[in-house]
Amino acid sequence: MRFQRRQLLRILSFVFGSSFILRRNQLGIAAQTAIQPRTSPPPARAADRHEFAGGTEMEKVTGIGGLFFRAHDPKALGSWYPQHLGIALTPSSYEESPWQQEAGPTAFAPFAETSDYFGDAHKVWMVNFRVRDLDKMAAQLRAAGIVVEIDPQSYPNGRFARLHDPEGNPIELWQPTGRDAPH
Repeated sequence: MRFQRRQLLRILSFVFGSSFILRRNQLGIAAQTAIQPRTSPPPARAADRHEFAGGTEMEKVTGIGGLFFRAHDPKALGSWYPQHLGIALTPSSYEESPWQQEAGPTAFAPFAETSDYFGDAHKVWMVNFRVRDLDKMAAQLRAAGIVVEIDPQSYPNGRFARLHDPEGNPIELWQPTGRDAPH
């Protein structure tokens, strides 16, 4: 299947997010409180505003507030992500800070059940992480014994690589270029 990354990222680079309310005993904190950005968000562009009938502006989410997924061994997987990708897990207290990501585009796209884009047909999700230097990240992961496949093609919006976490969940790394690169 030929995948047009640039087209998909342009169409789907709007901000998407979710509100998740977890019971305190699930993570040790209530994940219902949002962390406020330290700077004010940029003013909405005309293309970002959607109006309902009658001229009222639609309220939209401001970003992804979390990614929650099941694991066979949550403790082991919870150690792998910080160790190899530098992603801090959800804090266990309100005094700790959660992982902060850099501002940038986020693609949000449902795929057909029959898509082979994720690899294993039994995997129902894939996460794409932005990176500053794809080659350095791949070398770091390979040094730790992790198989990383760098797409040999460069796209107008950047370069990509694929790997899997210890439970076989697909991960895509993206080094943006041009207007998509973090500032």
